[in-house]
Amino acid sequence: MNQRPRGLDLSKAIPGFLQYRLAEGLSPNTVSGYERDLKFWLERLGDRDVGQITPAQLLDVLNSLRNGYVPRHITGDNDRPLSDKTVYNFYVSISAFFTWASREFEIPNPMKKVPRPRVPEDPPVEPFKREDVEALIKACDYCTEADTHDRRKFVMRRSTGRRDKAILLMLLDTGLRASELCALRVADVDQKTGRVRVRAGEEGKAKGRKGRTVYAGKAARRFLWRSLADREEGEDPETPLFIGKFGRPLTRDALRRVIAALGEKAGVKKAHPHRFRHTFAITYLRSGGDLFTLQRLLGHSTLEMVQHYANVAEIDIEQAHRRASPADNWRL
Repeated sequence: MNQRPRGLDLSKAIPGFLQYRLAEGLSPNTVSGYERDLKFWLERLGDRDVGQITPAQLLDVLNSLRNGYVPRHITGDNDRPLSDKTVYNFYVSISAFFTWASREFEIPNPMKKVPRPRVPEDPPVEPFKREDVEALIKACDYCTEADTHDRRKFVMRRSTGRRDKAILLMLLDTGLRASELCALRVADVDQKTGRVRVRAGEEGKAKGRKGRTVYAGKAARRFLWRSLADREEGEDPETPLFIGKFGRPLTRDALRRVIAALGEKAGVKKAHPHRFRHTFAITYLRSGGDLFTLQRLLGHSTLEMVQHYANVAEIDIEQAHRRASPADNWRL
């Protein structure tokens, strides 16, 4: 066990914690979230010896975030305080830091005496209805009608229409996360069988250290084939499956903007990539799929999140386990 260096300041300890979390296999996005929260906390608390920080000081920072701090929003809505969920995220980041520091340098963990903030449970996300998805697909074809003074109103076909249809159906059919979809290469999809390989780690954006296989149906593969047929490099196995501007790989933020714009055009509220994942999971269960296969398809390490989908889909997890229990089914 390492001995704590004398005068180990927060400004020196935080980079060590971030390196440790990267070495654990956490995604860069997750580590960036830790970095953002801890640097903000450092500014609020001030640079000081890690071993001398008290529970009262930590509680004071969290209370100030909850009650007195009003951030500057890029939207200009600067009267809106931090949400309970954001304050809770700060708590999680600070708690993770001190769990590491107490183990690494054998110091007491002051967060053990700081109560966990309560977070109101978010209402379940409603899955897309069939007519919602149909409207989104239809919105892929044409731009919004142009109205000029010198000529009649007209509409133009969208240059990315075929790509966007393929994106919508791939998200709906596979339950992939946005980052996982954007990381796919042409070689990762078997157009004959529908097998889609989600690569592990930073390369494939799969959470944790495990990749997995998901499946795309015939409709999704048809739209995907048509999208790739329009591209000169569409048969190159190493090229990104979906590209954005200037032939670059589609990013998660660009994907979010594409779907939000299609939702606005189609009149579908709350259109975002993760809602397709919810729709896939809930539709899968309502169609008779089992919880344990769904867990593997979604890439969850535990059944906790899958049980959330079961609650939304009104599926009885106890009955699902009874159907899947090897000991009972084999009459052992």
